[in-house]
Amino acid sequence: MKVSSSSLNMLRKRFLLMMPCIIFVIRRSKAVAAPSASKTLIWGPGLETNIALPARFFIQTVDTTGRNFTTSPGEKTFEVTFTSPTDPYARIWVQILDRNDGSFLVRYRMYASYTDLHIQILLKDKLVGKSPYVLRGAVYHESCDCPEPSGALWEKNMHCPASFSQIESDLSVFPSVDPDRNAHEILQRFGKRHSLCHYTIKNNQVYIKTKIFMDAFLLSLTRKVKLPDIEFFVNLEDWPLEKRQASEKPSPIFSWCGSNDTQDIVMPTYDVTESVLETMGRVSLDMMSVQGHTGPAWEQKISKAFWRGRDSGKERLELVKLARANPDMLDATLTNFFFFKHDESLYGPLVKHVSFFDFFKYKYQINVDGTVAAYRLPYLLAGDSVVFKHDSIYYEHFYKQLQPWVHYIPFKADLSDLLGKIQWARDHDEEAKRIALAGQRFARTHLMGDSIFCYYFKLFQKYAELQVTEAKVRDCMELVEQPKDELFPCYCARKKVCVLGIKQNHKNVCINLY
Repeated sequence: MKVSSSSLNMLRKRFLLMMPCIIFVIRRSKAVAAPSASKTLIWGPGLETNIALPARFFIQTVDTTGRNFTTSPGEKTFEVTFTSPTDPYARIWVQILDRNDGSFLVRYRMYASYTDLHIQILLKDKLVGKSPYVLRGAVYHESCDCPEPSGALWEKNMHCPASFSQIESDLSVFPSVDPDRNAHEILQRFGKRHSLCHYTIKNNQVYIKTKIFMDAFLLSLTRKVKLPDIEFFVNLEDWPLEKRQASEKPSPIFSWCGSNDTQDIVMPTYDVTESVLETMGRVSLDMMSVQGHTGPAWEQKISKAFWRGRDSGKERLELVKLARANPDMLDATLTNFFFFKHDESLYGPLVKHVSFFDFFKYKYQINVDGTVAAYRLPYLLAGDSVVFKHDSIYYEHFYKQLQPWVHYIPFKADLSDLLGKIQWARDHDEEAKRIALAGQRFARTHLMGDSIFCYYFKLFQKYAELQVTEAKVRDCMELVEQPKDELFPCYCARKKVCVLGIKQNHKNVCINLY
């Protein structure tokens, strides 16, 4: 095909007109400012002496013009080191997690206690922010038994909120609590048909009839702060138990999950509680590790809903059927049959387990009930995919703080509107992304380890205030001993000095010295 000279001239003119735009785009892409050591921001509880947790702090990369990075500058951009003038061989495990939004989560776990811990953050050998950060005085590791005697001071150091709405709602059902009555009545009503655990905390020591995994968390909490004397029962099953109405004098039972038709007192689930204790330990999935494994950027994620799990609810079977009929919108399959083995031919075949971190290759995450509420919700929110949450009668300790269409996209209990909601997200990509990021901010703010410890402490504190008889160490209860660390023993610097004979009231006054 021949092209006329006039057409060639026109093409040349168009190309020349386009050249400035092309050159402009190229120049803009190259003109990315470098990270600035002096302007980069550092903050977080891991920079505070009095927070004895698997600790963390954050790095927000800022460039030389003062603008925050919104994408990763590279996972090896920063280096973090710990030293102590009293111990040149500080035994501390450090991980730097790239959150792929310009910020980093630095977490560390101490295996011994140190004095005047120095934290250095480096960017190409330059000190970052106000580095080095010095944690003055004694800095205690997780297994050090050195509780803060003042609950009010511990809450202040931990930056605990003044209240939790779920605790207030749960305890409003109980004008008072009688440990003597409960010790008899709860066992009589529930002991033969359900799995219960009877606890007493007395003088900050834990007593129990049968040892379970919750012991480890209670021991950890009593190592950090002095708890009030308290006696309570824990429901070891998933389902909440107490169906009496408020007017029928219900029994106070602590459970991992609540429901609209029961009166159980809700605690953080055993799953998220254990993950807090085992952060940088024997669990790979926790609220910090998720933040470093959120998958590709939003624009590169697959625009499809994703779910994997076992057959612990009929809604899950319906979800699998829906996915088979609509594979372009929904990828949902079962990884295990237990409750509906006779239906395996209808809802199988089973697929292999997928790493939880690989869930975030997809934009849309489905959270659907199993036997009760699906305990994976905190981890789904912590990713950067948008969560579709099942309308449910069950709830966890933080659900009251969640808002539909702000932190997640709701869908009906019968799944009848799920496909329509997925299509809405596809058609409103920016709005879906905003909901995903709001859910992520919620998880980062309200579902981390310090929040879990604060929740338990506030719950025990408020429950103890309702007790009208003394918490007692009952027959057959055994003391749960604190674990011994002979290799790295803990020397608690908190000591009491008592001043005798104060004239006003002739009482001894004890103060803490650090």
